[in-house]
Amino acid sequence: MYRIVFLLLSSLFLLSCTESSSDTATLPYYNDPDFTPIFIKNEAEVTKKIPHTINDFSFLNQDSINIAQKNIEGKIHVANFIFTVCPSICPTMTKNMKIVSDRLQNDRGIVFLSYSVTPWIDTPSVLKKFKDKNHIKNTNWHFLTGNKSAIYQLARQSYFAEEDIGFSKDSSEFLHTEHFILVDKTKRIRGIYNGTLVLEMQQLMDDIRALKKE
Repeated sequence: MYRIVFLLLSSLFLLSCTESSSDTATLPYYNDPDFTPIFIKNEAEVTKKIPHTINDFSFLNQDSINIAQKNIEGKIHVANFIFTVCPSICPTMTKNMKIVSDRLQNDRGIVFLSYSVTPWIDTPSVLKKFKDKNHIKNTNWHFLTGNKSAIYQLARQSYFAEEDIGFSKDSSEFLHTEHFILVDKTKRIRGIYNGTLVLEMQQLMDDIRALKKE
């Protein structure tokens, strides 16, 4: 009898420890283009150990409204890189991003940024038609266009959009990546996802919820 009681108490203790550890789990930080995860529990050490943040930016959205870093200050955002005439991965990526956007469209603390990698084609009016064509209603999802060099530099040097290449690829060389990048309120990268996979969208939503609790 005592043995059974002991085993029950032990099980409850282990379960309690597991739940406690899962409650305190945090998402990793990413500081380099190789996306090596860095786990930091002490928030005071983040600034010292994770110097990399998303650089300030300023581009026009599909409504010809200027969207800059100040517009998303203190908000979580998800970024990806597309072009409207893409015949391969972009339609799938947009469809999958919409899954997340539709679930979170009432959350004003979450912003979605889709940067065009062919800004000379994707003018604001073209991006507006693209957004309408894909039945995207979320006002916090911006399709951005502007100076090609500025977009490519931001993509590769801030978002590490092509992590196998990182800083080394020439800024004029065409950018094409399936990655979604999750950025926290302090402009630090906290997650990378394959935007062509529906299953990864659930993980992205779970990670956004985890960030909101930090």
